[in-house]
Amino acid sequence: MYTTIKISHELKRVLDRMKVVEGETYEQIIEDFVEDHLELNPEFEKEIRKAIKECREGKTVPFEKIKSKFRE
Repeated sequence: MYTTIKISHELKRVLDRMKVVEGETYEQIIEDFVEDHLELNPEFEKEIRKAIKECREGKTVPFEKIKSKFRE
């Protein structure tokens, strides 16, 4: 099943320049771009894991407490 998307002429020119092989479709270009960006930066992933651990250990400040501090 396919759908149509609306892009600017400028973006179309960018996609055209991104074609690596003759006959490559816009779908293939977009899939490659999306796939490249699905993986997290290792440092960012490390920070996320650290934050999850801190949450599980109760080392966080409840949102309500932060919110009330800024109301003062």
